[in-house]
Amino acid sequence: MTRPSTPPILTELRSPSNPASQVAALRALKNEIIGHEQKKEMWISLGVVTPLVRILNASKGIGKRKSRDTNGAVKYKEKKVTRTDEEEARLQAIIIIGSLAQGGPAFVTPLLSGCVLQPLLSILAPGEATPHLVLASLRTLNTIADSLSLAYVSTTPIDQHLSSLLFSAQYITAITQILWQSNISTTVQQQITLAANLIAKSCQEEWHRVALVNSGALDALAMRLASFVVSMGLVLPGAEAQRHSSEVLEKLPAPAPASAKLAPILEAIGTIVQFCKHRASQLLHSPPILTVFPRSSVEAPLTYDRRTPGGPFTSTSNSMQQVPMNPIDYLLPRTPVPHHRGSSAQSTNFPPLGASIPSGRHTRTASTFGWSLDSRPTDSSAIDEEDESAIVSWLMYITRTESGLTCLMAVWVLTMLYRAGLTHKRRETSFALLLVPLLVRMLSKDFKAETDTMTMGGRASNVQSSTWTIKEQAPMVLANLVMDSAELQKAAVDADAIKKLSQLLKESYDPLPKPSESNIWHPDRADPDHGRENPNTSRLGPPGLSSQASYVIKMREGVLMALAAIAPFKDDYRKSIIDNGVVPFIIESLKPHATSSSPVVKGAQSSSLPTGNPVPVLLAACAAARALSRSVRILRTSLIDAGVAVPLFALLKHQDVEVQVAATAVVCNLVLEFSPMREAIIDAGVLKVLCDHAHSMNAKLRLNSLWALKHLVYLTPNDVKMACLDQLGPGWLKQIICNDSEESPLSTTSRGDETMGNATPIAMSTPNAAGEQVDLLNAVEESKETTPAEQEENGDGDLQMADSIGALSRFHPDFDSGQKGSTFARTGSSRMTGSENLRARQALMSETEASSTKQARIDNTAVQEQGLDFIRNLICGSGAAEMIDYLFRELGQDKVFDILARKLRPQVLNAYKRDKRLSSSTSSDTGIRHVPPPTEIIVSVCHVISNIAAGSTRHRQLLISQTELLRSLTLLFDHANCDVRSCCAWVVINLTWEDDQSDYLNCKARAMELRKLGVIQKLEALEQDPELDVRERVKTALHQMMTLLR
Repeated sequence: MTRPSTPPILTELRSPSNPASQVAALRALKNEIIGHEQKKEMWISLGVVTPLVRILNASKGIGKRKSRDTNGAVKYKEKKVTRTDEEEARLQAIIIIGSLAQGGPAFVTPLLSGCVLQPLLSILAPGEATPHLVLASLRTLNTIADSLSLAYVSTTPIDQHLSSLLFSAQYITAITQILWQSNISTTVQQQITLAANLIAKSCQEEWHRVALVNSGALDALAMRLASFVVSMGLVLPGAEAQRHSSEVLEKLPAPAPASAKLAPILEAIGTIVQFCKHRASQLLHSPPILTVFPRSSVEAPLTYDRRTPGGPFTSTSNSMQQVPMNPIDYLLPRTPVPHHRGSSAQSTNFPPLGASIPSGRHTRTASTFGWSLDSRPTDSSAIDEEDESAIVSWLMYITRTESGLTCLMAVWVLTMLYRAGLTHKRRETSFALLLVPLLVRMLSKDFKAETDTMTMGGRASNVQSSTWTIKEQAPMVLANLVMDSAELQKAAVDADAIKKLSQLLKESYDPLPKPSESNIWHPDRADPDHGRENPNTSRLGPPGLSSQASYVIKMREGVLMALAAIAPFKDDYRKSIIDNGVVPFIIESLKPHATSSSPVVKGAQSSSLPTGNPVPVLLAACAAARALSRSVRILRTSLIDAGVAVPLFALLKHQDVEVQVAATAVVCNLVLEFSPMREAIIDAGVLKVLCDHAHSMNAKLRLNSLWALKHLVYLTPNDVKMACLDQLGPGWLKQIICNDSEESPLSTTSRGDETMGNATPIAMSTPNAAGEQVDLLNAVEESKETTPAEQEENGDGDLQMADSIGALSRFHPDFDSGQKGSTFARTGSSRMTGSENLRARQALMSETEASSTKQARIDNTAVQEQGLDFIRNLICGSGAAEMIDYLFRELGQDKVFDILARKLRPQVLNAYKRDKRLSSSTSSDTGIRHVPPPTEIIVSVCHVISNIAAGSTRHRQLLISQTELLRSLTLLFDHANCDVRSCCAWVVINLTWEDDQSDYLNCKARAMELRKLGVIQKLEALEQDPELDVRERVKTALHQMMTLLR
């Protein structure tokens, strides 16, 4: 067959006769491919990428920018300059690359293979190109980012190539300098908008956010935000008096021009500060923000007066209204004063989220999105009224005055500040009345965004409409806002959020329209690589989804997350979700994507939804299933009828570890003692899978698996319990319980540290102790909520296990309390000295190190707690005596008691020489400190001791002989935690329990031994305990003691 000749355009591009003819060829190529997908595919196959990249690289250094303004940002001349042929060729090449990239992921793959990103990013460098070239390059980069977002599954590292390059030290400075530009021309403002859009689309990893902060991008975005405050005339009174402070700018930022867009700035800020309290706090304390929102408050009440020449605020002394937190609050609707109830919002028919102990409940969650350990801060971490930044009120004002994406992005930033604990606790009522209904309104079927918001949100019109963007992101913002807040969840339900979310979830499974185009036939398709310089640049990559299909999948993820965020506490909310008929769709969302079902037509985007779901949807579906499974009624009816166990069991073996973590969290509820699916799941082989996961290197998977195994062994036959302990490995269980990865919990540990001594193997230790990176987005939560729970009072003294999984997150990442970032120090922008800047950076690094150490302790404590609770449930029930003997044989009787005694003793630390235990008393001179064991560990140990005492007479005799252990236990009778006091009384009850008449003498001897330890005096001191459960247990213990000793 005759090979087709090379088109004249391509010949001219490869070997141009002169610059003018090359420009003409580029323009002809541009006109031919724009809007014509088949022509794009044909030119890609002909190898057009290589000459386009060569044109970009060959023209470097042409049209360099010389002038700059006072703050170091690029400053363009206003006069129009005629472009040279070289500049025009470069511009046309950039436009052509952007047009090709609009074809989707299949067309982006050969572009990335041709190394098109490097020259595009180099154009952004200071002094590299003219303003129009920079603008065109930013548009093309945004188009590439949009097309990469349409990829269904990221299967190759090249999919992350844009983010890796953009946030590298070589190119991130250019993005930051673009944001710092002060020129008010339309071209510059468009560059700033596109740069912010690029950050929002490409910033996905934690190191991306850290790099942006270190480069000064967050400070630059804060400057842009402050300029909008100035342009709106909302600078707080008192800003003038702050100008001599080193914390603020010398003068107010210039007002934002009319061509500036607020939504992209807000979206970029929210993307950077999300789930990190330190970065959010750094935003609020950035000099531009402190300049327009000074910390000092105005003494006299303020009223709003639009006629005031100097701004909307004037002072008055005769106002009879209550003074808001700052003057901008006068512009907002007045909301009632919140009335906080003492009781927590927990499910009435299912154990609260948390450990098996009644106290110390984990209340924070986090996935990632990925997401498996995260929640909003508790009220105790909310800031004081006078410390809240006025930016909170200003963002609230923006949500009232703006619409579309600007409004949504303002709510997004507010949500991040709220979840970081940087808003006052009384704001929750305002959020419930003002923000939640606003978000729910965006979920309505007839909601349409304004046409002009398409450019404000930074989403290219050919990728998705502004309405799609809002409906795609609004459910996720709602989920983050209402998570773990009963008041906000009630507001969402009252606004009819469940009905609207259910309708959107059902619509996400409706078939999409059939594609209207077909691929063009090529005569050389049989040998597409013939004559190509680089076959990878002339071959289309894997096809992606259409913009509508991508929108549907992302909306499905957001809706599932929102449903999961609404339903964790109230059974009425879960019932409402069931009544809306979405359970079959949630189960369908648990089915993973089958790679074999991917579209195989080369270059064509799939207009129909693929079979199965990507990882983000699987994580969201697991969160929704977990929330629903917390209801006993739903667990026994709707979920079992829908067949939730089968897809979940398959997800336990999914290749993505985050999916395994999320699926294990759901299994924790399915293997509870009253679950009808428990036996079927055990028969399916879940025991071996969970035991394998418990040995995982992933800290969250390790914790979740132990949690599930703890539930699984509760009240199961002894053969199942023995098999579980055998699968886990007795030695491994001892190691995770004894792994005080720090014999000094206040000091950092590192891999290979000699002081670790008999440290556990990597697979059994905490992430930091093993040297692996701490996952800041999915961390075990630190704050805990105490929820009283009564213990079962039965003959053998077993303590009823009552819990679901709680320290495991449902959604987002935990808020990081410290990340290394840059302080605001720019020439002409701040008077912070070099030494102050250095000290600030050192303080941030120290805070980061302390945060990592603290997180390691939290992770380590959580795993130890679950290991102890596993033993607790292992030795309770009708066959407890047999299991206690089995436990002593496998772990060693003396070793078990030694572990329990060591866990109750305070750790003695040497602050000067870590991990060296000293026998001397506490002394500030020697640096020795006593660190008490965590309360949750104490409670778990006490439960184990109580269950051993509830065994046979021989076990009680063994326990009473452990003088050191019992002496440590007597010190806990006056512990601040009521569950510790109650459990101590349970130990006395079980030790003085008389099985039969033959046990009377031994029982009396045990009572006498307890009297020697001072137990009677301890019990008498608790007779007036404020907790009813403690008083009742103490009454029983004293009665049995006195009966034996009289």
